[in-house]
Amino acid sequence: MSEPNIQEAVKQKYGEAAKRAASGGTANGGGGAELSCCDPITKDLYNDAEKAALPEKAVAASLGCGNPTALAQLQPGEIVLDLGSGGGIDVILSAKRVGPAGKAYGLDMTDEMLALARENQKKAGVENVEFLKGAIENVPLPDNSVDVIISNCVINLSGDKGRVLREAFRVLKPGGRFAISDVVVRGEVPAAIRKSMELWVGCIAGALEEYEYRDKLYAAGFESVDIEPTRVYKIDEARDFLASAGLDVERVAPLIDGKFISAFVRAAKPARRGNVVGPSCRA
Repeated sequence: MSEPNIQEAVKQKYGEAAKRAASGGTANGGGGAELSCCDPITKDLYNDAEKAALPEKAVAASLGCGNPTALAQLQPGEIVLDLGSGGGIDVILSAKRVGPAGKAYGLDMTDEMLALARENQKKAGVENVEFLKGAIENVPLPDNSVDVIISNCVINLSGDKGRVLREAFRVLKPGGRFAISDVVVRGEVPAAIRKSMELWVGCIAGALEEYEYRDKLYAAGFESVDIEPTRVYKIDEARDFLASAGLDVERVAPLIDGKFISAFVRAAKPARRGNVVGPSCRA
């Protein structure tokens, strides 16, 4: 499956999600199996105080698998970039955390999501935000320009994850932090899941194996790599999801149960060149 085909499929699906959220529905259309890794994954990711401070449509458009703004420990005055910002929920929350002296960028390739995010920004009354159009494989920001990169269940959608991580490294300032939520695989996964376009668009088939993720981060130049599980998914949560992709659930269940996790992926850009630790050690 070529990278342009993956990108177009993702753009189409998430454009449809934005239209549903903008019209007053939820981004995953209620069931979510046809769209994202987001039902039941998006449940209870944001606390009531966070949701109360956000426009309703921003919450409705949330398609993530974690809450990177809470985990990234953002500080006042920092510059934050959200890769694949969608309806803007994490950008708006980040802007509030870094305060007027800081700034939050959101990067998305889908016109419908960008329009929805800008509408949500206005409703939230947050000014230290800028939404950019572009692909996460080619970030339209200069080198060494942001303090923190966040992302919420998006990097797994890319057909060239190594390039995404290299771009993230490029735009981070020396000493900058990579702090994202993503879906990660532990161990081998049946080929039928990897080949399913619907599952790829929905974050599952494109997910990296845990050690491969670590190796790609080190290869991009990062150090202090850590992958912390925040949730382990059980087969019962994905039965409808897998069946909708035409898979024999009973047959594949023993092969994938517990292998997909939501994780908080942390890494840092060295403060000085030459500091990077080598690739992950597989004991």
